[in-house]
Formats: sequence, structure tokens, C-alpha cells
Amino acid sequence: MGNYKVEKKDGYTLYKNQDGPVLGSATGRVLEKDGCVFKDLAGCGELLPYEDWRLGAKERAEDLASRLSVEEIAGLMMYSPHQMIPALPGGVFGGTYDGKEYQPGVTEDDALTDQQRGFLSNDHIRHVLAMVYKDTEVAAKWNNRMQAFVEKQGFGIPVSIATDPRHGAGKSGAEYKSGSADVSKWPEGLGIAASFDTDLCRKFGEVIAKEYRALGITTALSPQVDIATEPRWMRFEDTFGTSPELVTSMAKAYCDGLQTTEAGTDADGRSGSMPACGDEGWGMESVAAMAKHWPGGGPCEGGRDAHYAFGKFAVYPGGQFETHLKPFLEGAFSLDGPTKTVASIMPYYTVSYGVDTKDGKNVGNSYSHYIINDLLREKYGYDGVVCTDWGITQDPAPEMDSFGSRCFGVENLTEGERHLLAIENGVDQFGGNCKIEPVLEAYRLGCEKYGESAMRARMERSAARLLLNLFRCGLFENPYLDVEESMRTVGCEEFRRAGYEAQLKSVVLLKNGKKGGARALPVSGRKKVYVPKRFIRAQKNFFRGMDAEKEVIEADKESVAPWFDWAEEPEEADFGLVFIESPLSDGYSAEDAKAGGNGYLPVSLQYRPYKADAARKESIAGGDIRESFTNRSYAGKTGTAANERDLDIVLETRKAMGDKPVIVCIRMHKPAVLAELEPYADAIIVDFGVQRSAIYDILCGKAQPGGRLPIQLPKDMETVERHCEDAPLDMDSYVDSEGHTYGFGYGMNWEGVLTGDALCKVQGGLC
Repeated sequence: MGNYKVEKKDGYTLYKNQDGPVLGSATGRVLEKDGCVFKDLAGCGELLPYEDWRLGAKERAEDLASRLSVEEIAGLMMYSPHQMIPALPGGVFGGTYDGKEYQPGVTEDDALTDQQRGFLSNDHIRHVLAMVYKDTEVAAKWNNRMQAFVEKQGFGIPVSIATDPRHGAGKSGAEYKSGSADVSKWPEGLGIAASFDTDLCRKFGEVIAKEYRALGITTALSPQVDIATEPRWMRFEDTFGTSPELVTSMAKAYCDGLQTTEAGTDADGRSGSMPACGDEGWGMESVAAMAKHWPGGGPCEGGRDAHYAFGKFAVYPGGQFETHLKPFLEGAFSLDGPTKTVASIMPYYTVSYGVDTKDGKNVGNSYSHYIINDLLREKYGYDGVVCTDWGITQDPAPEMDSFGSRCFGVENLTEGERHLLAIENGVDQFGGNCKIEPVLEAYRLGCEKYGESAMRARMERSAARLLLNLFRCGLFENPYLDVEESMRTVGCEEFRRAGYEAQLKSVVLLKNGKKGGARALPVSGRKKVYVPKRFIRAQKNFFRGMDAEKEVIEADKESVAPWFDWAEEPEEADFGLVFIESPLSDGYSAEDAKAGGNGYLPVSLQYRPYKADAARKESIAGGDIRESFTNRSYAGKTGTAANERDLDIVLETRKAMGDKPVIVCIRMHKPAVLAELEPYADAIIVDFGVQRSAIYDILCGKAQPGGRLPIQLPKDMETVERHCEDAPLDMDSYVDSEGHTYGFGYGMNWEGVLTGDALCKVQGGLC
């Protein structure tokens, strides 16, 4: 036997090289050479270059890519739809087990669904997007089952599991949010930015990388480095804010924390940099980041989002297109750490209107040769993976007000032709596709157009890029998890504490007025609190279905007991605590369109109905196959907030409490116009996605607020209408009744307004 040890595990075996990595195999097919052990993934009995861990990841990736069939390459170029583990009946993303629905107590929670077995074996998919795990144990066991399943196939290519962000302490309907009750809880992107602390952001990346790897996840569909210049955008809260400098700094720190593995290998081989030359910083603790959304999804016209056809246009009235590239060029593409650049890039759905000065085409970004090839690939030299956002290649839905219509500008093409166009532009991978036929059709069409040799070479380049990240993260050596170790790692006390401390640092105190000579906050002593209920009207949800009207109970006697006594009525309370959220407003109405209008309404950031008298009379962009007009203006129309009652409960609580303090806590998904409520609040706290306990700890003085606004809070809706969607920090900010301006970098602690020292550090002196 060579210089290695063998350890049997549950379902796989570890081979521990004395002078090399630990290998994990479910098949037991290994080779000995030069005193070391290697996996015989191809099962041919000889050591192939891609199996040789002594070689560089790039050399190994190119060798394996050259061996794959077109079908196997096509499989690598697809990303599965969202997976639920287990796949429960009645869910949006379902599945079956041996032809039957999931049965509690009968179906094993970590079993592979029929659909997963199908796309892994028949469609050769090796990139799988996990959405919801039952718990860490199930996640680790599911990973091991899946890796054992694919190790027996073809060249033994392991699965790279991906995830959307799953560490947010707050809830949001702005995008698919992945759930796991076990992971540590951190603020949303805006909350991390509100700390103005790049070291904290780097720590965030490091912690989630460790928890992801313990769940089997090796690709993060993050960070979202769009500059949030448009305050009405529903994706606002997942960004790092409105300042190009702040977003760039946070992007760099996050990617470094996520991707970097420190040098050295532990006894179990679960850490340590790869031994291959040229792969410094990558290893078993690395998670490949996928920065999004090139070339910046922030400047959406009127605040409407490009998940929907009615929000497909990004516009640049301020001429700031280049500004939106900064977090990519100076951040994600220029890391301070050893991995040097982000592993993957995701273009947004948007049509970057008027940007293509070469071909003059207004199409979705992945379909734009100018944006992907000319800019991203050639001008800026990016050679990592380019993966489309999810579901851009399917045929459009017949209705404008629908969830699945994102083949913007290429609706007349077939699915195969859309795939070929994206591949021609330099796209490597298609998000949300699990059927191989359109990719193979693209290959056939490409062979007719360019010849088989040229088309094969182009597909091979994508395969090599995709495989490179799998090699860098050590998946070919050991994709298996020690279930007990995973359970010890995910959500451990150290990580939970770090996340909670970050939550505390993210909370922004906007106002702290005086009552009887004393400030409203912190609340001293054991006080009685009154918390009113909230009411939200029926509204369109993310999937464009209707959510029913609902009552929201924000707190109860039991939940506040560690901090305060409970008052059923305001008269009994020492202070009122009103939980609200930023206005919930929609920018499109199918009813308006059916009644003869164009369907477009203002997205409002105020609570009371808002009439858009200051809106532009002619939209900058417009046009769709389902519309007979190009003017998407909503000038003169009225927008309403589904949570208008949030303002009412502030006013009602103010009246009921008399001279006693009223504290308002705003869960801010995006900026809000506070002129309607600020005068009626003695104190205002902004929460960018934290656990309620963090709010209570700050209210009672156990922790001190230190967050700053990474955004502007606009003076009114007129300043919102008059600003340029692409221009950062160009609005008039609200000035409160105490003379404080709610602009970028503003925040308070118990002593008063925070100074600019930390702001200068991040902003390079731009205070």
C-alpha cells in the first residue's frame, strides 16, 4: 500500500494521502501511483490527466472537456430549476418518488426525486439549485446520495450545488429566498452595507462559505452588486446600496471571504488550498461566487423589475452606464485576495436600452453580443463562467401580467435559436433549464452555421470554464460530507453570534426625540409596551398571483417578555411600538390595460395614494410583442400602497398614547417617503432585515445603534420622479422635524448624530 490511509464512512470511503488531498469515493475505484492514491473516475484502469490532483485545475478541466460527448457538455451548460429537499406535495417546485408523492414516514427525506434522477442521468446536469432543505442532516445526506449517484456515471463528474442567499434574518418577497432553519442569521444586503464595515462583510462571506460547504453547496448565486440607483426597485434590499464606492468595496470583500480557502490541509481534508500550481486561494472551504447582475440591474425604468415583461427596460437618462460597471470592474473582477476574480457572472434580464451603439439592438442582456462579447469578454477580459438569469429561453407567455416571459427582444426565435444566440455571445450556462433538447438543437444549428469543428470547440470552452470551478473547489477529490461534522458546523454558536452582532450593527436610528427632557430611547427599566396589529390589502405576489388581505401580528406577550411587559391597550402602556414596512406598491395593472389604459401605474414610496403629476409624459423605453404602443408613461395616474394602513396605525397610536413615547420601527425593503409619519414618531428605527430580538436589545439599551443609511430617503415622490434611474445619490433627501437630513451615511447613536470617520474610510474621504 502507498502512503495513504483508508477510512470507511457511511456510503463512501475516504483515502487520506500523506502528501496530498483526502479523496472520497462511493465506488471504491482508485489507482495507486508514485505512492499516492487517485480516483479512477473514468473506470479505465489508468490515471487520466483530469484525475491527477497534482496538476493545475485549468489543465485538468481542459483535459476532461476534450473527452466529453456533446450531450455531456450540454448537460454542464444547464442549471436545474429550484429543488425542494424533500419535495413536498402541493409546492411550487414539486417532485415524485418512484412515481408517488412524498409520504411522511414512508419516503426518506434525503431521497432523490424521479425528476432529479432523470436530469442527472438523461440530461447530464451537474449544476443543481437547492432552494429549501428540511434541515442540515437531510441536506448532507441528500448531497451524499446525489454524489454517489453521479460518480457511477460517465466520467464521474460530481454535482455542484448552488443556492440563492439563505442567511437573511428578514423575510422578503422580492426574489426566491432559500430557506434553512439551521444557518446563522445575518442582515440583508442593505443591512451589511449599513454597517459601513468591509471587514464585517468579508467575515460574512467567510461564515456563509463554511456553512454552505457543510451543506454541500459550492456555488453561491451572490453577491448582488447592482448599484441601487432606482429607489422603487423591488430588488433594492439585496444590494449593498446606492453609492458606487460602497457597493464596490463590499463586493470585493464579500467575494474574497466567500472564495478564499486558507493554506494548509487538516486531517480530514475538509480545508486547505488545492495543491495544484496556479490555483492559490481555492480549496475545500471555497465557494464559487456568482456576482450579479451584469451590467447592473439597478436603473429599471419607473422602478419596474425585469422579472416581468412590463419591467424589462433599464434606462440611462443620466448617462451613467459606466458607473454601473464599477462594482464589477473594480470590485468583483479585482479582488484583493488570492482568487483574484469572481468565478461566475450572471447578466440581468433587462434590456439595457440604447446601450448597444454597435449593432443598435435592444434585447435582453444575455442576448446582446455587444454587452456580453464586446464589453464583458473582449473589452474587460472576463474569462469566467457567464450564466444567464433563470428562465430566459422559454417562449413568452401570452399575457403581459405574467411571471414567465423573459426572452426579451428575441421572442420570434425558437428555443434552440435563443440558446445558440447566447452561446455565440459568450454565455456558458442557462439558468433554470433542465431539458437537454434546446441545447443540442443550438449545437446542431451552430454546426450548420460554423462547421462542426468550430462549434465543438466553442462548446468545449464553456465546458472547461464550468469544470474549472468544480476542480477549484475540490469536488473531484471529495464531494462527500461527514453528516455529524455538518451538523456541528451549520448554525454553530460562533456563527450565530457573529450574525447577530452584524444585525445589531446594521440597525439605523433615524430619530430620537425628547419627551419631558429625556430622549425616547433607550427605554430604561421594565416598561409596558403596546404593539398594534397591521393590515395589508390584497396584492399581487412575486408570481403575479393574488395574495389575500391579511392581518399581521407583529408581537405578542410571550415574544416581548424577556424585554418588556405587555399592554393589551395603549392606555395601559408606557410606550407604543409600531412595526411597519416600506410601502408595498405595484407598477402594473391588468385591469387598467383591459379598461383601455396602457396598464402602467406609478410605483409609490409613500403610504397614501399618490398621483404621478411629475412623472415623465413619454417613457424612455417601450415596446413589446403584446402591446400596440411604446409609451409606458403613467403620468397623471394614481398608485396605492397595499400597506397604507401602516400609516394609519402610526397616527392612531400617536393619538392613543398622548404624551407617552411612540417608537416606529420600519422594515425597509427599499427607501420610503417618511414625511407622512415622521412628525408623529418620537423615535424611528430602520431595520434592513434583522431578528426581532435585535430590535428589542437596541430599544432597551443592551446594544447601541451604529448603522448608517447606505441609501437616501427621498424628500417626496416628486424628487423620485425627477431623478434619473441610473444616477446615484441624485435625490433631495428628507429633512426631519429636528433638522436632520436622511441622506447617505446618516445615522445616530445614543449620543447623537454619528460622525463621518467610518464613512470616510469606506468612501475614500468622500464625506
